[in-house]
Amino acid sequence: MAWYRERLTGFDLETTGTDVENDRIVTAALVTLASDGTAHAMRRWLLDPGVDIPEGAGAIHGISTEQARAHGIPAPDGIAQIAEAVAATLQGGEPLVVMNARYDLTLLDRECRRHGVPPLSDRLGEDPFPVIDPLVLDKHVDRYRKGRRNLQVLCAHYGVRLDTAHEAGADAVAAARVARSLGEHHPAIGIADLRELHKLQIWAAADQAASFQQYLRETTDPAARIEPAWPLVPYQRCPV
Repeated sequence: MAWYRERLTGFDLETTGTDVENDRIVTAALVTLASDGTAHAMRRWLLDPGVDIPEGAGAIHGISTEQARAHGIPAPDGIAQIAEAVAATLQGGEPLVVMNARYDLTLLDRECRRHGVPPLSDRLGEDPFPVIDPLVLDKHVDRYRKGRRNLQVLCAHYGVRLDTAHEAGADAVAAARVARSLGEHHPAIGIADLRELHKLQIWAAADQAASFQQYLRETTDPAARIEPAWPLVPYQRCPV
């Protein structure tokens, strides 16, 4: 059976910012999307990230520093629980749907290392697999469509309802449903073997990064560098 007709697990993070090397997880959600499209078995986490949540980030996801400190679990405990739950999904062979996986999975990796928690790659013995990234796949199958490609836009384009943008649970469900719609609308994607689809996304993400990097170098920033790795940016240990 095609992967998009089977059970999927959506994963999403809301964070203190967009720097995967230095920002922190504030909320996370892991949700199962059944073969009939219904969402269930949702797990949510609210963490005290151990740092102040910038007002700009709080305005997006709705969590303030005070809320996180009062109601969030300590970051090391939360990170351990999230990593264990995500690893269990992947170890079971179930596709993990992550919108812009390069960001979420790399940030989770760095948080694990920051708090002395085994990262996904150590738990799995390889980079996270199988991962389905609606952002990478949409850019691959519809390369020249103009406009933005954030989750809200993709939901509108693929006819998926998004109840509360930037709430981790709602975003995880929406990403999984967008992935299912992508598989339905693009048969070459929908019938692909998961391992081959994963390899395709590695190539497509690198190609998209190279194209955007070239555009930036020709228009605004001659030194621009866009990370090509997917779904996880390799960890570079800082020199002592």
